[in-house]
Amino acid sequence: MLKLVGAVLVLGAGTLAGFFQAQQFAARPRQLRELILALQRLETEISYGLTPLPDALERISASLREPLKSLFGSAALYMRPDYGLSAQDSIRKALGEYWRRTSMRSAEREVLEQLSSVLGTSDRQDQIKHIALAALQLKHEEAAARDDQVKYEKMSKSLGLLIGALIVILIF
Repeated sequence: MLKLVGAVLVLGAGTLAGFFQAQQFAARPRQLRELILALQRLETEISYGLTPLPDALERISASLREPLKSLFGSAALYMRPDYGLSAQDSIRKALGEYWRRTSMRSAEREVLEQLSSVLGTSDRQDQIKHIALAALQLKHEEAAARDDQVKYEKMSKSLGLLIGALIVILIF
């Protein structure tokens, strides 16, 4: 009886691991879409609203879902006079704190870090150009993420179950 319970637990753990990995493949394109929309809103805030960067990031974070909400909100907070960090430092610090909670990869982080070096240091038109370029790069990453989702989501679920079954067979 104890062996049966152990086998069920191992099989369940393998299946859950597979479903978790599949969820990561499904979450990445959604988060990228949300990030692209956030950058487009930032572009609008800078160009038409003439909103200061901390206020723009705070407004944008209010409309986002987690984990991007925390990332943008934290970046806005670090730009406030209490912390006094530059836009680049505050965005990098927020990325360091919240990036692990996202499903995105290092290519997307690199795009945001490159963008952070321009925000708040150049004129409005230059910032708008760099935001549009970052959004374009993220759109390419989103297309690749959708392809990965189609290829690997179902496979991850099946593989988790099969690895759990293999471990059960090897143990017993």
